[in-house]
Amino acid sequence: MSFYTESRPGIFPGQTNNATNGLCERICIQVKKVFDACMMQAQLENYSLTLTDFNPANPTTPLTFVSGNSLGSSATVSDLIITRFDDRPNFARVQANINIPVTITYTDALGIPGSAKGTITVHQDVILYVPQPSLTPIDVVAFGSAVIPNGTYDTTTGGFTINACVTIVLKVVADVDVLVPSYGYCPMPPCTPFNNDDVCPGVFDLPLFPTAVSPQSTTNR
Repeated sequence: MSFYTESRPGIFPGQTNNATNGLCERICIQVKKVFDACMMQAQLENYSLTLTDFNPANPTTPLTFVSGNSLGSSATVSDLIITRFDDRPNFARVQANINIPVTITYTDALGIPGSAKGTITVHQDVILYVPQPSLTPIDVVAFGSAVIPNGTYDTTTGGFTINACVTIVLKVVADVDVLVPSYGYCPMPPCTPFNNDDVCPGVFDLPLFPTAVSPQSTTNR
């Protein structure tokens, strides 16, 4: 079993169910609240990508591009500047460099396959909702994805000149305590293992503790 075979988080099935059924308490949870967010998609052309962490080390140049994409980790934000507008409370100009880690695969001059790492940096200059300062700090975070369809080895830099399809999501967030209605703790059903050879039939059906037999039932035998 799992959440998705028992009572589970998710949408309410049907249109007649009352969403308040089962509510039992108000709870305070700590979450990362998103105050504002925006997405940018762009095609980068002739971007000069510097490479590091060659695997295997010291490949024989020139290198032939095979493929490239982001590593799946979150992008980092650097050189952040937030400039508030006097005539627009809670809005600000947000300038930052978004750094997206990528992996390039290649073959070297001897036909040996290899890979190396690099970083695509994209400058963002946008308007976002930024709450007024408080004891809880506001943070600007980013998610970045890059797909690199082609690239040409650059003999001058030892890297690649690439074209890339980039998606960036920029968010204004803060760690806050939020009061929400609750249905109580999530039920935790046992996992259903995949096992073709059940070597313990009936063993796990035994009770955890011995079942007591009353003295009266034994004397009546």
